[in-house]
Amino acid sequence: MEPDHEFLESVVKAMVEQPDKVVVNRSVDEMGVLLTLDVDRGDMGTIIGKDGQTAKAVRTLLRVVGMKNNARVNLKINEPIGGKRAPEKFQTIDEAVDQIT
Repeated sequence: MEPDHEFLESVVKAMVEQPDKVVVNRSVDEMGVLLTLDVDRGDMGTIIGKDGQTAKAVRTLLRVVGMKNNARVNLKINEPIGGKRAPEKFQTIDEAVDQIT
């Protein structure tokens, strides 16, 4: 396992309530290293932090780890299925109008 992957996995697992659901994928392309993080839906708030400060701090630390290994490291945090942004059910126009009237 690469140092950046190992670092991210150990830090995130120490932060969350469900460490067994932490999944880190690593890919390399011409832009550098991309680490993609998946966590349990209930742990998203912990990972993001207030105003995104925790995620920003983790990204900063990953860049330092990357610099030690001459790599540009970026972090993408995937929103879990059923996250707050994803509506559970879409309404038709008729259903929306029925609710209004």
